[in-house]
Order: sequence, then structure tokens, then C-alpha cells
Amino acid sequence: MGVDPRPSARWPLQPLPIDPLLPTIAETAQRERRLLLEAPPGTGKTTRVPPALLAGLGDQNQSVLVLEPRRLAARLAAQRVAAERGEKPGGLVGYQVRFDSATSPATRLFYLTEGLFVRRLLDDPQLDQIGCVVLDEFHERHLHTDLALAWVRHLQRTVRPDLQLVVMSATLESAPVAAFLDQAPVSHAPGQRFDVTVEHAARDDRRPLEVQVRAAIQRLLGDGLDGDVLVFLPGAAEIRRCRDILAAVADDADLELHVLHGDLPAAEQDAAIRPATRRKIILSTNVAESSITVENVAAVVDSGLARIASQRPWSGLPALELRPIARAAVEQRTGRAGRTRPGRCLRLFTAADLATRPSHERPEIARGDLCELVLTVGQLTGWTDCAALAWLDAPPAPAWRSALDLLRQLAAIDDAGALTVTGRLLLRWPTHPRLAKLLLEAHQRGVFEPACAMAALLGERDIVARRGLDRPAVASAVSGSDLIDRGELLAAARGARFAASALDRLGLDAGAAHQVERARQQLLGLRPTTPAGRATAEQREQLLQQCTLLAFSDRVARRRTGSRTLVLANGGEALLAEESAVQGSEWLVAVDASERRHGTHTTVVAHLASAIEPDWLIDLFPDRVVEQDEVSFDEAHGRVSVLSRLCFGQLALTETRRDGRGHAGAARLLAERAFKRGLSTICDVEKLAELRERMRLATELDPAAGLSSVDDDGLRAVVQQLALECTTIDELRRQDLAAALVARCGPRGRARLDALCPLFVALPGRKRTPVRYPESAPPFVASFIQDFFGLDVTPTLGAGRQPLQLQLLAPSRRPVQVTTDLPGFWRNHYPAIRKELCRRYPRHRWPEDPLR
Repeated sequence: MGVDPRPSARWPLQPLPIDPLLPTIAETAQRERRLLLEAPPGTGKTTRVPPALLAGLGDQNQSVLVLEPRRLAARLAAQRVAAERGEKPGGLVGYQVRFDSATSPATRLFYLTEGLFVRRLLDDPQLDQIGCVVLDEFHERHLHTDLALAWVRHLQRTVRPDLQLVVMSATLESAPVAAFLDQAPVSHAPGQRFDVTVEHAARDDRRPLEVQVRAAIQRLLGDGLDGDVLVFLPGAAEIRRCRDILAAVADDADLELHVLHGDLPAAEQDAAIRPATRRKIILSTNVAESSITVENVAAVVDSGLARIASQRPWSGLPALELRPIARAAVEQRTGRAGRTRPGRCLRLFTAADLATRPSHERPEIARGDLCELVLTVGQLTGWTDCAALAWLDAPPAPAWRSALDLLRQLAAIDDAGALTVTGRLLLRWPTHPRLAKLLLEAHQRGVFEPACAMAALLGERDIVARRGLDRPAVASAVSGSDLIDRGELLAAARGARFAASALDRLGLDAGAAHQVERARQQLLGLRPTTPAGRATAEQREQLLQQCTLLAFSDRVARRRTGSRTLVLANGGEALLAEESAVQGSEWLVAVDASERRHGTHTTVVAHLASAIEPDWLIDLFPDRVVEQDEVSFDEAHGRVSVLSRLCFGQLALTETRRDGRGHAGAARLLAERAFKRGLSTICDVEKLAELRERMRLATELDPAAGLSSVDDDGLRAVVQQLALECTTIDELRRQDLAAALVARCGPRGRARLDALCPLFVALPGRKRTPVRYPESAPPFVASFIQDFFGLDVTPTLGAGRQPLQLQLLAPSRRPVQVTTDLPGFWRNHYPAIRKELCRRYPRHRWPEDPLR
């Protein structure tokens, strides 16, 4: 049989505006498999639509999942639906939220948070027993919301065409979503809303927020308040301050004073919401904006602020950022005063301020850290590629690449982007991959329990109470890890059963301490079943510091001597906060930091740190530790040297200075400085020029010889090769550059060079006469004219291709003739020149026939 969504006779349903549309909604969802529902607050969409969808599934053994953005909304909606059926949660209707659940084998209508839905996908990616997924309050657009939408759409298009998807919101921009879902039908539900008189602040109010709230409450009371007041505040801290300042006002006016936020015990949350015999003031965060019903509200006081889910820029870990809310959220809050009667809304901000705000909050996927999302997509699709799924709003490419880079550093994915064994293990914990890495490494090293406290501290909020608006001014003692210290404080609070006096003595924030303890217990319950060793007490601190390093290896820093300035491995700088206890360590991990602005100057201040040893970087990250050499030149001594560093990022772990002999970079620098000083400092420039001309001519005479002329680049290459054996310019000068240039041709080339353009020729009177190869002039030999007696041909180069210029010298070594036609000289010019030579040099022999 199908599920009867109707209540029993003992529990009559209060009529709600959505009721007449339920049959059509269920029929459309069943027929079209996708539906968008726009319904104002108070119409009953959260509590009435899901049971109707479940009934529409018929007698199939399938369930409905209703995704809520907040734990409180999921729990209260399940309680309301169960109560309307005369039941308690855990029967047909149940809920699953962090730290709490009420389900059984009979449960078929589940209200759960979006985060738990994503965890469920990892175990059941095809949602085998699920007939319908409902995304409630879709406008909030958390990361998990967009992933849920993308994955269900993927299932509908592949293996689950039968799966139904219903997207609901009070302030939904339906057109883009409908287009994304292949033009899904859109249903509009009428609202039942009374007029609400809205009043804005006349001007910006600089008073503390709690003072502004008290003035607004007193104004409402003075005007004859008839009903409850719902006050929207950014967070628990502001709620506590308002509660303290309103205590006397509530007593005087006989009002109940309640608080409402997600971290309260369920009993206190229920007390704030259920009807009372006296008027109430409910101090709430944005949990009361939607999904839950607060009866009898006659007035709303809106601070216009909220703590929006974001991430810490330094670590990517979850955070809440105080920001003005968008106009759509302002309207949501205002509507809470017009549910059952005409109401009133006092906005503690100006109308001009409202006009400058965006219409909707930017989706978290466009502004948040994507590391956990990328890892989840990799598990679901088999690949960490943004294009593996179609998205309503595509994740920004830089943020996706940044997430991939971090996951590679965590060894969660390989270079190709595929999940590793480590990456799949990290998905065991519902935390940021950094913290999962911390827990995984801690389990393997036998320090899992204390690591759970550290991960919980980082994943939630700081348990150390702030003094005013600032953190503690100075650390009380020097330590090796702020995280270990806080873990010990949490253990001390646990030992004292979190007594208020003990928390005060330890300097802890009560709300944060309870929240972190719950998170710690949850992580402890997810201990891996694989065996692991147990560390000794002596090893414990060092192992925890190593686990912290493995999770935050991109935040390694080195302190400058005598200061709190940290030089980071990525090249940036930070300042170690005075409240950090890690004041005695040169090497550390800056676990968490924030920016502090001073006018136009911004300083990164590291609040939480953990000491490390530089040797750990070599042991734990061998692939990321590289040797870097820096070469330098001493101008005064003409000497080159090398500073060798073992580096992690831009931080030097070790430094060693040595001479540059045999180092390519040093040889290059030595050669550059030699050329800068001039070739005359390392060689005979004239002889070098002759060699270059000789090689050029040989190449010209026989292009097939395989020789090449020596251009400037070739010359530099040879000088640089010689410099490998030198450390100074003086040593380089002693090298035979000409021989090196010739040797560059190889044995066969050298032989061919000597054959084409020899260094010497034989003359009758002088067996080894040097051949000169000047630039821009023909090659020549110069020798006494007597050395040529008996030679009847002109010496040539290149097997007769190039005649040598002959400079015939008198005994005074002055040329008497320059010719390239020796036989013609003997025949035409020698007789006349002989007479002059006989007169000037009578002691020398001047034969009439020079060829005899």
C-alpha cells in the first residue's frame, strides 16, 4: 500500500496555503521527474510537500530525502511532520543531522542536512532506495547544495531516470535553475502574509549592537507590543551580549527571554519556538529566517547582519564571516512578522544601506574553498575534473586549480588528477581534507586520540576566550604547538566536566568548548579499524607536530633571527602573533592566520603555529626538497663561487659555499664576466682573430669539409667550456683558447683544416714559414726574398684554390715586393730589383737566375 500522508484523527492538520496544490505537485514530480516550487514563508512547503511526494511514490519501497541547509531546520521539520501524524521522529518520518539522528528501518521520509546527504552519496552514489530528493531553501546555495543538484541531475541523465527532484525556495530565481534542469516545470504557491510595517534607522548607528537592540525593544514596548519579538543577530556572541543587556528589560515587562541558534541543546531550541503563556523575546541567528515556524511573532528586529559560511583564506578551513545580508534575506526576515497577523519590522540599518546590497547572496561555490568538493567529485565520478559534472554555476577555474594543488600536496591525488589510496582514505572523515590528512597520519603514528582534539579545534572555533574584541595579548608560556596546548586545555575542561568555574579558570569560551568537544567525540567514533601502533608519551608531541606539518606543508615558515617575522616557503611573509606560544622555534608551521590592516598596509598575522625540525622536511617530502645553487662573482679577485642550498620551497634548509670549478652555472658566469672585461684579458686577440679567419676561409674553400666558422656564440660556448676547469679569470687566461677552438672540429676536421689552411708552408730557404690569416685581407707569408730562390710556383691554399700572398722582404725586413704571381715576379720585376738590392746589400748573394 502507499503511504497515507494524512494525520490520524487525533492530530488534525492546520490548513496551510500549500495544501490545495499538493496533489498537483506530487503528480507533476512523478510525471516530469523534476519540479521547481516557489512558495513564500509560511505556506507549508517544508512540512506538507515532502509527505505528499512520499505518498506519490505509491507502494514502492523507496524513500524521500529532504535536504535542509541547517541542522535545526531538519530536526524541527521532522518533528513537525511526525507530530502531525501523531508520531515521534524515528518512525515513518525521521531526521539525520550532525551529532543527532532519529531514524529506524521503518523511516521513509528523511530530513537531513546537505552535508550528511553528501556523506550518504559516498556510500550510495546511485541512491538506490531513494525515489525523490527535495532541495529545500535552495536559495542559500551552499557548496553541498550545488553538488547535490549537479549529482541528482547526473543520475537522472544516466542510471536513474526514475529519480524525482524537487527544488523549493521562498526567494528562488527560478529561470536559471529551470533551464539547467532541461526546462523543468515551475509551480508557484500563494502565500498567506499580513502587512508588515517596515521602519529603517534614520542614520548609521555607531552604538554597540546590543545597545541598538535594547533601544528597539524598548520602543516596541512603549508602542504597546502585543505578541512576541524575533530579533535577528549575527551569531552566538552577539546573542549573549544582547541577552545580558535585555535581562532587566524582560523582567520589567514580564517577558520571557530565549535564545535560538544551531549549537544550542535541542531542549533550549524547542523552548524558544513553542508557544508560551507570556510574551517572548527570541534572540536568534539566521536559523529562523526560513524552514522553521515561530508562532505569535508580532515584531521583528533585524540587525541586517549574519555570519556567512566562508573559509579562512590562510588554510581554507571553514569559517563564518560577519557580513551584511542580501536583500532577499532581509525580506525573508521581515516576513516573519506577518505570518498570523499584521506585524512590524524595525531594521537597524538605513534604507540607503539596503539599496546598496546585492539582491541575493553569491553562491558559496563562487567564493569558497573547493578542496573538499573536488575530492568528493573525484570519488563520485572517478576524476577530479571540473567538467566531470554539469554545474548550475561552474566553479571558478582558479579556485579549482588551487584545490587540486593542495590535494596533490596532501598526496590525495596523483599528477594526472586521479584519486590515490590516501585520497580515498581521507573521505572517511566529514572534514576538510587538511584535517582528514592530520587524522590519517595520526592514526598511522599511534596518536589518533589527541589528533581528534586538534582537528576539532581547527574545524570549529577557537576555545580560548577573547578579551574584548581581541585575542589574548601575550602567550603565558613558550610551547612547541598552539594546537597541542589547546588540546590539553580541552582535556582539562573535560576532566572538570566542563564546569563553568573550570572553564573560566582555564580561560575558555563555554559555547566553543562544548562545540569542539562534540566534534572531537564524533571524530573519535570514526577511528579506522586498521591496526596502528601506539606512541609513547615521549614521542607524542613530536609525532603530533609531524602530523600537523603533513596537513599544512604549504604553510612552512622560518623565523628571522631576533624577530617575530616569518619567511614562508611560498615566498611571502607573516608575523607570529604575540599570543602564540611557539616563540622559541626557528622553524614552524603557521597553521592559521588572518590579515590586519593598518591604513593602506596589510600584515598577515599567524595566530596558531606548530614547531617543526627542518630534517622532517627532508624525510617527509623528499620530492619537494630540491638542491638550488646560487653562483656569484667576486669582482676584486676575479673569482667565481657557488652557494649550494637544500631548499623547501623558497626556504633554505642547509647552505654550503664552494668554488665554482666544474659547475655549469659558475662557468657561464665566469665566461660572461670575462667577455665583459674584454677578450684581451683571457687571450691574444690578434691570434684569435687569425684563427677565426683561417676557419672561415677553410669553410669557404671546401664547404663539404664539415667545418664551420667560429661566430660569437660558438666562441662563448668554447670559453664557457674552458671555464668549467677554472675558478678565476687568471686561470681562464692560462687556458689555450685557440687549441680549444680547433679541437672543437674533432680529429678529422682538424686534419682537414690543416690541409686546407695550413699554419706553415715550406720554402727553399726556410722549411717552416708561418702563414698569416689577417681579417679583411688575404692570407700571406712574409719571408726574406732569398728564402724564395729556387721556387718557381706560387704556394697556394685549399689544394690550389687560393694563392697565398707573398711578402718578399729585403734584409732590412721591409717588403720589396708583394705578389701572388711568383713566376711573373721572377720574370718581370726581379732583374730591376736585383740591381737595387746588389747596390744596397752588397754582402748578400743576388743571383741573376733566382731559380738555380
